[in-house]
Amino acid sequence: MLKKILKLGRQKIWQAHRDYLRENHELKYLFWECTLNCNFKCKHCGSRAGENIFTEVISTEEIKKALLDIAQHFDAKKITIAITGGEPLLRKDLFEVMKYANSLGFQWGMVSNGSLVTQEIVEKAKDAGMVTIDISIDGIRDVHDEFRNTKGAYEKAINAVGLFAKADFLNPLRITTTIHNKNIDTLDEMYESFSALGISDWRILNVDPIGRAICNNDILLNKKQFTRLLQFMKNKRAKKPKVKITFGCAHFLGDDFEDEVRNNFFYCGTGINIGSILHNGDIFVCPNVPRQSNLIQGNIKKDSFSDIWNNKFEFFRDENRTACEKCQKCDYWNECLGGSFHSWDFEKKQPKVCFLDKDLYL
Repeated sequence: MLKKILKLGRQKIWQAHRDYLRENHELKYLFWECTLNCNFKCKHCGSRAGENIFTEVISTEEIKKALLDIAQHFDAKKITIAITGGEPLLRKDLFEVMKYANSLGFQWGMVSNGSLVTQEIVEKAKDAGMVTIDISIDGIRDVHDEFRNTKGAYEKAINAVGLFAKADFLNPLRITTTIHNKNIDTLDEMYESFSALGISDWRILNVDPIGRAICNNDILLNKKQFTRLLQFMKNKRAKKPKVKITFGCAHFLGDDFEDEVRNNFFYCGTGINIGSILHNGDIFVCPNVPRQSNLIQGNIKKDSFSDIWNNKFEFFRDENRTACEKCQKCDYWNECLGGSFHSWDFEKKQPKVCFLDKDLYL
């Protein structure tokens, strides 16, 4: 009973903090989707990267100008830049740009499939001030290769983790794993295998019905599997393992798992304290959100990011942005607020995923 009371107290404090973030909308986390080009074609990719070759991207000077604008109007030391793609290492000026960003005060990290990581890349990353990396590994050996549609992908990812672990300058050095129907039965094996590689964190995600996963919906977890995943994580975290294990930011998880499988309660901060610059310069929110023209807020080729951030994004900062009749009747509306925006169904005007629903996928 005491534990439940304390948890309710922490939840109330978190909700007050959430309301403060919405009202003040301080930029804390900036995605830079530096390219949509990719050497993989993964089954779950929310951006459908790897399907086309993109040549029209923002230039080195354009992204530097945007970062300078942000640093001049906000406190760069309080903003983390997350480099995503596509595969970021396909962008030739990546470390030049990020060394410049670091000189402005930004912290930065990167998500990579690991296939292009060499000793030279590790040294360039360190020189450019990179502080975190997520290497994606979605199963053991052939399971990972099949999921990523690339033979040999697993060994290259493991090699990348090893190179960064040996260099020992990142905090955290993290493996991110998307749990799907072909690796859900190897959670313990993956935990033991990954923990031995010298990482500090293991971040776990689920597959959501967005992007390329819509065409590969056989990889989605069912409700029973999803619950088993969360219970596995809850049990591991209760033992305070040396390698931290954390569930991603998506979805309200109910009383049994909120504040149990990640370090805070559910909150979708897209457009509130999370923004992005897409590969073509569009000013946006979380890159996993559907890129509808009415949601794009501007473009750094012609707009000031800081001005757009301060004066637009009104829709995203409305607590009713993902409201529907079903959600607002739910006892957990104040905790969930309609769930993750990236999995909002704009046609049906309801969430695509609800962990509290018996069917999980709506």
